[in-house]
Amino acid sequence: MNKTELSIGNKVCTIYSDDKPRFMLIQPTDQRELESLDKEIEHIKSLTHSPFVLAAFEITDWDSELSPWNAPPVFGTEPFGNGADETLDHIENALIPELMSRFGRDIPIILGGYSLAGLFSIWAAYMSDRFNAVAAVSPSVWFPGWLDFIDSHSPCAKSIYLSLGKKEEKTRNRTMAVVGDNIRRQYEMLKENGINCDLEWNEGNHFTKPEIRVAKGFAWCMSSI
Repeated sequence: MNKTELSIGNKVCTIYSDDKPRFMLIQPTDQRELESLDKEIEHIKSLTHSPFVLAAFEITDWDSELSPWNAPPVFGTEPFGNGADETLDHIENALIPELMSRFGRDIPIILGGYSLAGLFSIWAAYMSDRFNAVAAVSPSVWFPGWLDFIDSHSPCAKSIYLSLGKKEEKTRNRTMAVVGDNIRRQYEMLKENGINCDLEWNEGNHFTKPEIRVAKGFAWCMSSI
């Protein structure tokens, strides 16, 4: 598998690519996740034999660039911003066109991410029709206003993967403790909308083997298309 690093738009993007990829995977990442991408790629390959390209672009302001709307802080004093629209615009109008020019225009596109990037991914599934499938891995569906949002919107993606660690809802933080109930509600609402979806419960808390969990999400999406 080839590995290259490019500047696309205003983002640094790390691209892993097989020859003649059948799937295009897109993942917003932070610096820590970038360091574990090799392990993630290896695990995806262990779960599927389909050639693919994965483009991971770095998010420098996590709580702003991936947040769909302003919200009060959960930890510390910094509130969440509303930069998700700009990040989605980068994916649709800079990243995807560049990837298509390199790897082909008719490749199914899968968006996936972990934690707040998981919330961003499922939000994008409602806001854009560019994604064939979405992997929302340990997504921050505790986010204030999230259930109101999904009550008033319908997803565009046809396949959506959800996962959560079994210990994630067992937290003293009142805001984040609703994550279990919210992801169950999210799953039920997707089924009610006729979406091909799965909800997987993983061992451990939010920080347990994130690269393995993301790999499982991408592999499920690839098998669903």
